[in-house]
Amino acid sequence: MIIDEFYFHRKRILPRWEKIGHPLDTLSVLLTLSIPLILPYRSSNLSFYIFLSIFSCILITKDEFIHADYCEKAEQWLHAVLFILHPIIFFCTYILWSQANARSFLISQVSLVFLFLLYQIISARKPYEQLIKNK
Repeated sequence: MIIDEFYFHRKRILPRWEKIGHPLDTLSVLLTLSIPLILPYRSSNLSFYIFLSIFSCILITKDEFIHADYCEKAEQWLHAVLFILHPIIFFCTYILWSQANARSFLISQVSLVFLFLLYQIISARKPYEQLIKNK
């Protein structure tokens, strides 16, 4: 994500749909990863977690048809790698959810994703001219 955000996204100007879509993707990850912190480990809560995980995995692919026209091959390859990692992160979080001593790690994980979401929202509000001057 760091390479995608701080290399590829700064290399090209993000269209408005991406500036809106990327925080929505991150929000779907944040909501999913928050479930183990908010709800106890039960089968009904696990079903909800799995539903949100699948939803997030599908949501993040929404832009790929358009990215084919906007992104270079290396960025598209990186997206493919991130799509592979996405469900793995959710699966690992599920495993940690069942561990009594993993709460502090889950809190750290959710906190980092929340900070990244704030960064995406704040950086999306910068005018294009300011982004170009910062290059």
